[in-house]
Amino acid sequence: MSQNKKILVPDLGDFENVEVTEVLVNAGQKIEKNENIITVESDKASIDIPSDISGTIVLINVNNGDILKKGDQILLIKETVKNKKERENQKNSQNKSAVSHDSELLVLGAGPGGYTAAFRAADLGMNVTLIERSPTLGGVCLNAGCIPSKALLHAANVIEQTSAMKDHGIRFSDPKIEMKKLMTWKQGIISKLNSGLVDLSKKRNVKIITGNAQFQSDNSVIIDNKKVIKFEKCIIAVGSESATIPGFPDDDRILDSSKALELEKVPSKMLIVGGGIIGLEMACVYHALGSEITVVELTDSLMPGTDSDLVKIYTKFVCDRYKDIYLKTKVDKIQPVKNRLKVFFEGNDSPKTATYDNILVSVGRKSNGNQINIEKTGVACDQHGIIKVDKKMRTNIDNIFAIGDLTGDPMLAHKATHQAKVAAEVASGKKSSFDARVIPSVAYTDPEIAWVGVTENQAKSDGIDYEKSRFPWAASGRSLAIGRDEGFTKLLFEKETGRVIGGGIIGPYAGDLISEVALAIEMGADAADIGMTVHPHPTLSETIAFTAEAQEGILTDLYMPKTN
Repeated sequence: MSQNKKILVPDLGDFENVEVTEVLVNAGQKIEKNENIITVESDKASIDIPSDISGTIVLINVNNGDILKKGDQILLIKETVKNKKERENQKNSQNKSAVSHDSELLVLGAGPGGYTAAFRAADLGMNVTLIERSPTLGGVCLNAGCIPSKALLHAANVIEQTSAMKDHGIRFSDPKIEMKKLMTWKQGIISKLNSGLVDLSKKRNVKIITGNAQFQSDNSVIIDNKKVIKFEKCIIAVGSESATIPGFPDDDRILDSSKALELEKVPSKMLIVGGGIIGLEMACVYHALGSEITVVELTDSLMPGTDSDLVKIYTKFVCDRYKDIYLKTKVDKIQPVKNRLKVFFEGNDSPKTATYDNILVSVGRKSNGNQINIEKTGVACDQHGIIKVDKKMRTNIDNIFAIGDLTGDPMLAHKATHQAKVAAEVASGKKSSFDARVIPSVAYTDPEIAWVGVTENQAKSDGIDYEKSRFPWAASGRSLAIGRDEGFTKLLFEKETGRVIGGGIIGPYAGDLISEVALAIEMGADAADIGMTVHPHPTLSETIAFTAEAQEGILTDLYMPKTN
């Protein structure tokens, strides 16, 4: 016996009406479950819609150009009894999974590392379950970190650029800041990416479970103390969270980096506790929106650990923008007072007290490795939640892998995604290893700072014999044309071989430029390789070529003779 079934347009997230751009099947054709049947398109994306059962197509109800919405019939399919029984068995199995569910690969955490691992493993044919404690996919990076902060940084950049043009003959009115609209726009970007991840999960048949997972053993977890899932292999990708300072009061006006992205009102006075990358990025945003910014840093420099020549240019640039920058200064106490927060400082150059509307505490991040009952697995995890892994991303327990922030510094999304692919490939039986020579770092401040490979600080401390070449952006036609000539590009070369071992850039779009230096290091390039590569003119990327030419002694855009 057989039975005809309707295949309907599923829930497509944010897309209500979509146009059929291609019908991928014909009447009378036999198709398998999850085989794509039509392609639809909105003004934002192209989406393939699969069949949710196997069988023979009886009737196709759509044509190219038709406009469809959720619930519209696409086709009629004759489902065999065997497939019907299989579907019923699967449904029964899903009902039983309220108690237990087996998974070939379990991925904990759906941030950039987690969803990348899940998708890569699914592409390699594994049965994948992805568990995320938040209601949306993407982790901190997408929902409350990298992506929303870059949206607000873009808004800040627009404000600063329009303001700067008044000195060059174009004057705009002062901006009217509508925080509700700004936050709605930011949230729209997040939602678009969220729905994209859900769609990619469906296409790959990745099972998504929302809940808080805790290990019970080295082959099982329990979700919200109710649902047990047994797994053959597991990739842990639970990321990190903002570090806190003990003793600060519990007050809604004291923010971490995630809450700072959700303010409904621009504070008139804001204190940034911690002069690292995240804090300085948020300082950039709120200064542009109209806040009076003060930064306090415990060490003797902003962006601790970053080469001093890069930080020097940055500090000089922002000193005129921010009210105060206190170095070698500690926040001793925060006391809530009427409508404000009173801060007590310890430092030679700081006042004893000052009041602020909001305080952002940004003093680094800490791994979440100790929040998942990791001790039940036997996986080696230190007191800071850091899990030791080998180049295959395996822990000391063969069937369990760890990636991303859990594996220690640098805690960066682009490190996590590369490690994720390695872990997924090894879990599926492929030969793979994480052998990146370098991982770039970027501060998306204004001006941006980016570096990769060996820094000068590291070269000096490790006794590396190196040579440095530096090109000032004041000699770049493109940087002058955009009114931003404060920056420079530098490259470090190993003295013995002449190969590039590191580089640093400060100036607009430094984060986009640094990838060329990373590639040069990965490829073992020397100055001639870079300098002889034809770069388009006029561009900021030319400054990398000019820096290499200066090292070779063949630069003509400046008079920088090289003495051998």
